[in-house]
Amino acid sequence: MLNRRGYSSFVMCRECGTVDSCPNCDISLTLHMDTKTMNCHYCGFSKGIPHVCPNCQSRSIRYYGTGTQKAYDELAELFPQARILRMDVDTTRKKGSHQALLDQFGRGEADILLGTQMIAKGLDFPNVTLVGVLNADTALNLPDFRSSERTFQLLTQVAGRAGRAEKAGQVLIQSYNPEHYAIRFAKEQDYEGFYAYEMSIRRQLGYPPYYFTIGITLSHKKEEEVVKRAYEVMGILRSGLSETSKILGPTPKPIARTHNLYHYQILIKYRLEDELGQTLNRVLALTQERENSELRLSIDHEPQQFL
Repeated sequence: MLNRRGYSSFVMCRECGTVDSCPNCDISLTLHMDTKTMNCHYCGFSKGIPHVCPNCQSRSIRYYGTGTQKAYDELAELFPQARILRMDVDTTRKKGSHQALLDQFGRGEADILLGTQMIAKGLDFPNVTLVGVLNADTALNLPDFRSSERTFQLLTQVAGRAGRAEKAGQVLIQSYNPEHYAIRFAKEQDYEGFYAYEMSIRRQLGYPPYYFTIGITLSHKKEEEVVKRAYEVMGILRSGLSETSKILGPTPKPIARTHNLYHYQILIKYRLEDELGQTLNRVLALTQERENSELRLSIDHEPQQFL
């Protein structure tokens, strides 16, 4: 399992360091060798693979990072006799293709199933005796308090695919941070140990389940406008909520621009807040003002993603 689509994560010039990025989003373009294109996985922008740097015209273009397409090619070179199936968003776009690939693997028509996290859940193949996870700690670097939980969950789920019948199973995990508690507890299949450790961190930092959370996201085509409105929202929250509530932000989202919109976020952490509903209604009222006709504002109770 490798939880990254495409061939390479980004393309960079070795001379000046320019990374080929999406013109609509603050994100690098992903190289896809099957279509010979550079794709944005957020807005869908696509273009041909560059052969010279758009900044300095150097031909020292290099590919960095590994996706499922590259892993497929490496496996085919290492095991030329093996029958390999690749399962990711790009190979399962057609209706029924997801189940068709699973059925094909279940019938023994392939020796290796390579895919993203979609192969980790709910699959039961008695003859699978070896599971490998590449770059297992990638998600640990995401700015999300649930990143450790999600990594532990994914690793324990994918590990459960090996040795489900009478045959013994083995799991190999590649990690640059093997001492991280999520990796360590997943290795030991220690659910109770992970729970106790994770809860102690969340209690200390004031995250769910010890606090409720509300995420407010503001988006606008002009960054100066979204910053201005974000601080307006902060003023409303500070005047309407009690001092026991914690307000974090406003800050740009980790991917600060997508679809040519700039995104800023505010996080509210609270336990009991009598004026919460009334205060949030005042925040929503901002979008009804004429000068805010191009402002997008969303309120998410217990947000599950912060990207």
